[in-house]
Amino acid sequence: MNNYLYFIPALVIVLTFHEFAHAWTANYLGDPTAKYNGRISLNPLKHLDFLGTVLLFMVGLGWGKPVPVDPRNFQHPVRDNAITAAAGPIANLVLAFAAALPYKYLPVEQGGMIFVAWSLAGAIFYLSIVLCLFNLLPFPPLDGSKVVGFFVPDRYQREYRNFLYHGPRYFMVFVVVDIFLISKILGVSVLWYVISYLYVVVSTGILAIT
Repeated sequence: MNNYLYFIPALVIVLTFHEFAHAWTANYLGDPTAKYNGRISLNPLKHLDFLGTVLLFMVGLGWGKPVPVDPRNFQHPVRDNAITAAAGPIANLVLAFAAALPYKYLPVEQGGMIFVAWSLAGAIFYLSIVLCLFNLLPFPPLDGSKVVGFFVPDRYQREYRNFLYHGPRYFMVFVVVDIFLISKILGVSVLWYVISYLYVVVSTGILAIT
């Protein structure tokens, strides 16, 4: 996926659908915060985060602008917050299945616009799975940490909310150390090693099903 001609539009599409899914789901479940902030939109400019976009190009891992969510507006705060968090990765997974069809079946040997469509589908397929897997990691502020919160017993919910509040700063430190130190020592980023392994499993499964 070194061809940025296809990587850039694919990135815009994948990030936009991810964040739109968060915003739409939150509003559907009773929290209009994202709606009031103009995030229920397929306009990419509403969703792209500068640092997350730069890191996606630099190291293959990144994110969009976080969708504002106020769980106090949900009827079932813990459950609905987890569903809202899961909506982004699920949207990316659906997008990966959709992109898998032209990526797998287009007759690329014909070249021309068919090859362009195949290349774009391949970029969307790749980025959709990577973004899905990265965001499902159980570390705040990633979506996976909120999904895990649904399974935390009620008596520990206060402590877990505190973890979600303070966790992002430590995760960002780890990301920086992983990218600029650990990868230099080990020759590979720990995060990227995990994501790459899972990508092979998930992509192989999707292509086998479609």
